[in-house]
Amino acid sequence: MTAGEPVHRVAGRGCVLRGDDIDTDRIIPARYLRAISFEGLGEHAFEDDRKQAKGNHPLDDARFDGASILIVGRNFGCGSSREHAPQALARSGFRAFVGESFAEIFFGNCTALGLPCATLPRAELERLMESVELNPRQELVLDLARGTLASRAGVQAIEMPAGARRQLLEGSYDATAVLLEAGDAIEATAARLPYVSGFAG
Repeated sequence: MTAGEPVHRVAGRGCVLRGDDIDTDRIIPARYLRAISFEGLGEHAFEDDRKQAKGNHPLDDARFDGASILIVGRNFGCGSSREHAPQALARSGFRAFVGESFAEIFFGNCTALGLPCATLPRAELERLMESVELNPRQELVLDLARGTLASRAGVQAIEMPAGARRQLLEGSYDATAVLLEAGDAIEATAARLPYVSGFAG
């Protein structure tokens, strides 16, 4: 059963964000958690880091304009479990992430939004980062079906948990959409259960 748009591949330019243990408070500062919707969060992604960098942050680097694949280090998205972090990055234009590793909750939140998080061993990741920094205009192709990432660094084998990969390929990553799509079956099952139907009257 599919409920969302299947994600087979993501193609686009990359943006290299170096550093390990980049937490969700850096991705989207806590003061923006008061928003009642995720609209407008994209413009505040890494806001404090960018102010500190005074124009030298990768998200402000003209070489990476229009990038849709964010290339990160180890344990990206650690810290609090805020869904605002992947929402802010998605609204900044990123549709996939490649890194050495991702914090578990951040990874789950990304998968639920249809945003693949693929991993590469450290040496392979460094090779990719160097390639993109040398030629930011090149196209990267993340192919979930084949389990590869193609770039000028070559074709690299990516890793991703089988369950998340299957959900993305099938389009079953959106739990709410899956439930809504199964509405008739849920109602039929509930009608057969005496401890549910008994409360109807």
